[in-house]
Amino acid sequence: MDITLGQVFALLGAAMAVFLPGIGSARGVGIAGEVAAGVVTEDPSKFGQTLILQVLPGTQGIYGLLTGFVVMQRIGIFERNLLPLTANQGLLVFASCLPIAMAGLISAISQGRVAAAGVGIVAKKPEELAKGITYAAMVETYAVLALLASILMLFGLNLA
Repeated sequence: MDITLGQVFALLGAAMAVFLPGIGSARGVGIAGEVAAGVVTEDPSKFGQTLILQVLPGTQGIYGLLTGFVVMQRIGIFERNLLPLTANQGLLVFASCLPIAMAGLISAISQGRVAAAGVGIVAKKPEELAKGITYAAMVETYAVLALLASILMLFGLNLA
């Protein structure tokens, strides 16, 4: 079976959609987790509240994985029958992956920083957890918009 340049571009887009937000999520969860561990060392009863804030930056990795799965489904990789994509089609798939790849990477790291600040809120005023979650959720908005853009572009492409 010959691999076309279009298939390579499409798979590269899927890979970027998965690994860049995954890197961002790992970094963001790590940032929040470092701060949360310090708070829990002082007050173990705050584990549940800090854990909520720590997991928030992990969603971008999920969004990237979802986008990667959509690409793989659209190009036929699960059926082991790849569509014979032209280079232009492959580049369109690649470009469709860029919103979630880039926004997922950057927003996950930013969300990790905001979540870490939210852990600071919980450290001093545990009853104010919702405020920390709200701040972190504001960053999430842009990852959701990027996911929506990528998915809409992918479903709008004529790959057959």
